[in-house]
Amino acid sequence: MKGFTLLLFSLAMLKSTAAATLRDTIDTVQTISDGEIIVSAGKVFSLGFFSPGNSKNRYVGIWYYRIPIQTVVWVANRNNPLTDSSGVLKLNETGLLVLLNHNKSVMVSH
Repeated sequence: MKGFTLLLFSLAMLKSTAAATLRDTIDTVQTISDGEIIVSAGKVFSLGFFSPGNSKNRYVGIWYYRIPIQTVVWVANRNNPLTDSSGVLKLNETGLLVLLNHNKSVMVSH
């Protein structure tokens, strides 16, 4: 689990847009809710929920943080978008990313 966390989040810091509390890790007791993002230490990338263009669907993705026009470089749930903003991303006990929405879960990583 630690290796996976370091691989995926080694450049990341958890930033809550509501509380503006910065963290440099995410573990099994922390979650990322829609509206919160993780920003890399160098402020190059961010991870969070987004809707492309005029779509109301919500996706988990990584995009360039400082580019004014959102440029997404990775999407977790491309084939299974959420239809509202109730999504929560978490790391489970085995180190897998899990996307939760209305008590349903979708595995994001293998």
